[in-house]
Amino acid sequence: MSHRSFSQWMGDIQQRTETALDHALPATDIAPERLHQAMRYAVLGGGKRVRPLLVHAAGQLVQADNARLDRVACALELIHAYSLVHDDMPCMDDDALRRGKPTVHVEYDEATALLVGDALQTLAFQHVADASLCDDPVRHIAMIRQLAIASGSRGMAGGQAIDLASVGLELSLSELEFMHIHKTGALIRASIALGAQCGQPLDDEAMASLDHVGKVVGLLFQVVDDILDAEADTATLGKTAGKDAANDKPTYVSLLGVSRARELAEEMCQDALASLAPFGDKAQRLSELTRFIVRRQF
Repeated sequence: MSHRSFSQWMGDIQQRTETALDHALPATDIAPERLHQAMRYAVLGGGKRVRPLLVHAAGQLVQADNARLDRVACALELIHAYSLVHDDMPCMDDDALRRGKPTVHVEYDEATALLVGDALQTLAFQHVADASLCDDPVRHIAMIRQLAIASGSRGMAGGQAIDLASVGLELSLSELEFMHIHKTGALIRASIALGAQCGQPLDDEAMASLDHVGKVVGLLFQVVDDILDAEADTATLGKTAGKDAANDKPTYVSLLGVSRARELAEEMCQDALASLAPFGDKAQRLSELTRFIVRRQF
């Protein structure tokens, strides 16, 4: 296990992810130049890179090759970036600010933003198909399939559809969790699962434990996001604060209140940490990331 501090490790992964994304994205002098410029605008120079961090942390459990982890991390981040571009468009959440700068449809135009999302999603799958993610070709194909499910109607896109249909409604806690297991949680869950498949194979019990961690951390991330949307300011968040309340969207805060939402986040954190405990020191980075997510301020 590396003796680097968590903050050093996190900074290293964020920087290597930025470099990998820079190499993965088409250059701006390749036609169509404006589309490629907008794609790079949407992806580079911002974001917490939580999904790549989770990929690399899970990869440490199985001594995975960093180049393989970079491939998976880039694919997940490209899909995440595409979802943000589309989510910010007027037909969805209609936001003008993302990661502290104008959203893609504001900086460019709506048609370009739509195409940026389309192109980033397909580039993600090209990226994981172009090189081996593991030593077993059958498992490689299964991993790509898992990424597709996490991104589609049974994952992130489906969760977004439920979110749009839930505006103005009062959801139960189980209904809210179901929505966010898909909308936010699916890619976070896939980040841990796919990272853990890039190295030495784990048995079914270990993979089930990591899947539980991914599910819990995905919900945990959303609970904290809802708290920050209610309490932090726009400058801190890098996106419009208070947007959920203004749009009458159901959130953990609107359902439970801030105090109970904070308690729930801590309970989820402890649940994830307990599931990681049997992995010992190999799960150090995943445990540290879980604590970082529950205490993040942006």
